[in-house]
Amino acid sequence: MLDAVKADALREQLTAWRASGWRVVVAAGRLGEAERFLEFIASHGADFSWIEFLPLALTRGFLHPASRLAVLSDAALFGRVAALRATRLSGRRQRADAARAAADFSEFEQGDAVVHVEHGIGVFEGFVPDPDGGGGEVLAINYAGDARLYVPVSQAWQVSRYAGLGRKSVELSELGGKKWSRAKEKATASVFDYAARMLRVQAERQSVQGFAFGADKPWQHEFEEAFPFSETPDQVRAIEESKRDMEAPRPMDRLICGDVGFGKTEVAIRAIFKAVMEGRQAAFLAPTTVLAAQHFRTLRERMSDYPVAIELLSRHRSTSEQQAVVRGLREGGVDVVIGTHRLMSPDVVFKNLGLVVVDEEQRFGVRHKDLFKERFRQVDVLTLSATPIPRTLYLALVGARDMSLIETPPPGRQPVETIVCAYDERLIRDAIQREIARGGQVYFLHNRVRSIEKVAGRIRALCPQAHVVVGHGQMGEGELDPVMTAFVSGHADVLVSTTIIESGLDIPNANTIIIDRADRFGLADLYQLRGRVGRSGVKACAYLLLPRDLMGAARKRVSAIKQYSELGSGFKIAMRDLELRGAGNLLGTAQSGHIIAVGFDLYCRMLKRAVDTLTHGARFSRSECAVAVDFLITREALYHAATDERAPAFLPSAWIGDTPTRIACHRQLAEAEDPAALDALEPAWRDRFGPIPPAARNALMLARIAIAAAARRISSVEVREGKVRFERRREWIQPGGRFPRLTATEPLTKLREILRLLDELPPS
Repeated sequence: MLDAVKADALREQLTAWRASGWRVVVAAGRLGEAERFLEFIASHGADFSWIEFLPLALTRGFLHPASRLAVLSDAALFGRVAALRATRLSGRRQRADAARAAADFSEFEQGDAVVHVEHGIGVFEGFVPDPDGGGGEVLAINYAGDARLYVPVSQAWQVSRYAGLGRKSVELSELGGKKWSRAKEKATASVFDYAARMLRVQAERQSVQGFAFGADKPWQHEFEEAFPFSETPDQVRAIEESKRDMEAPRPMDRLICGDVGFGKTEVAIRAIFKAVMEGRQAAFLAPTTVLAAQHFRTLRERMSDYPVAIELLSRHRSTSEQQAVVRGLREGGVDVVIGTHRLMSPDVVFKNLGLVVVDEEQRFGVRHKDLFKERFRQVDVLTLSATPIPRTLYLALVGARDMSLIETPPPGRQPVETIVCAYDERLIRDAIQREIARGGQVYFLHNRVRSIEKVAGRIRALCPQAHVVVGHGQMGEGELDPVMTAFVSGHADVLVSTTIIESGLDIPNANTIIIDRADRFGLADLYQLRGRVGRSGVKACAYLLLPRDLMGAARKRVSAIKQYSELGSGFKIAMRDLELRGAGNLLGTAQSGHIIAVGFDLYCRMLKRAVDTLTHGARFSRSECAVAVDFLITREALYHAATDERAPAFLPSAWIGDTPTRIACHRQLAEAEDPAALDALEPAWRDRFGPIPPAARNALMLARIAIAAAARRISSVEVREGKVRFERRREWIQPGGRFPRLTATEPLTKLREILRLLDELPPS
């Protein structure tokens, strides 16, 4: 909002324009904030109701003296031109960001261990020409005993990259052996047991009676309109889902998963404001005092225009201050409290608690999670996790947990430039001076408390013009808070710290991070630390420093993080680090053996099917008849009677040139479980790749036949001597006592006729 001096000058100018007969229009992207602005400038009694508002976002206003017209921009008035420009990315850029974020584990490179659904674990050797002379390319996979399997690109959806749990070596499967099928059977049994437990917990939670919040109040709309940035589609969906949960009579238990800096906190802030507007208290739990202090500052700033009492409860507050906060919570004088584990103390009692937000859930131990469940059984709980979750796991769990996935990066966010190099004080000096020269700040991470002051002294000597402060978790009460306040407010240029900055710290002006002894961190930790910079539209840099005598193997391992510079790469880092940090927290260690046996991607698909079966009842999966439909039907049905040639049924490389993209599209085609999914695919492909060629139309029609067959529990569809044969429970079906004969001669028309015959079959 404008300061008093600028507001007085603006009031004088508006009064002068009014006296001269000018028309004044305020172009406002958010009308709620524009209305509050009008209230502010009119606070001295002057009447500015004659000003007009236009629902349009402009970076700057303009004057047209000939017509006595002044158009003012709310973005320019409020100093948010940069934020507005950031929201104006082209549609192409936004789609590209979303496509990167939605990447899946179907991506693999030569030498990677992969899993074939039917044949097990092998090593991907690359794409090779079709040995059968088909003119296309196939995937070559090497198995135990140097056996080789060739997989057509049209069937490549059955192959995914193998990812286990902490295994450095992978045991390859034997082609045709029984060990793989036994491992799948054991994993399937375990998955169904795990899914049943998850669904039982969900059912118990839904049976508990909670508080049903009402619809959004006017202040809620006004508060959300004042958000100075543009929400991403995923953010909007997560906000709507959390509000819907709060308005339901059962207690909310929603998990918000997203990558570093993708806007999970804003979802929580709006839920907290909604709770307070309903007269309920809200608690915000954070794993560290630094993160709690940041959330405290953020909430106070966002809610400063509203009568909301917000307090902080952590070890960095004095005993008397803590007692005052505890008393306010008990008596109802405090609306929102932000704190660490201190909030779980027995003396903390709420008068009217309505919402609990748990940030960085993965950093709390099992004991604390059990305490959460016990203390907040009838209270709405919103959990935030910065450990991104792969789409396959999300789809598997979404039927058994209330989850929202935020995959889309904020508009204007740029990937962080990552430099891996030997420790060099000249490089450190230049990096710090370069950042300070452009008005920014620097993190210098040194994760050894014993020597951190010595390192800070050396940086002061290298950059005498820089204001350097030191922060670490062992600092006493009253020491760390002033340090962090100085850095957050911009009064310090360099923060030399330990990993206390790893969790959720959001300082947009800090856009360079230097990590000393990067070899001592896992890739997932480096990814989290790198996420502390680049949180605005400014290009950020991360320097990963290694000792000169460790530059060989250590550099090769640490340099792997440079492969994941794209936005939304968090879950790939977690998998590459072989820790499965997110899956371990959600699935538990009891499932790790089965994940190792069949691979993470296949395990998640099994889990999804188990949840679906237990929720909706046993259904005949399309995959059970896909092979029969895709192969048996093509023997005769795809032959053209006039030319005696078989019509192709796949996605041609001339149409989708990029092989990984083509594999992903084949996988989409194979995993479509209903006609609606295919109806959505067809226009999407046409829009992306151009007119759909005949081969792709045939492939789409085969997919429709497979879906229709699965719905009627048909295990195979075969065309022989012009007649169609449907098999169910190992018996041939003969409608009217005979096999129906095809009347069409053209392949696509034949397929449509088969689909019609399937639709006419009675259900099983």
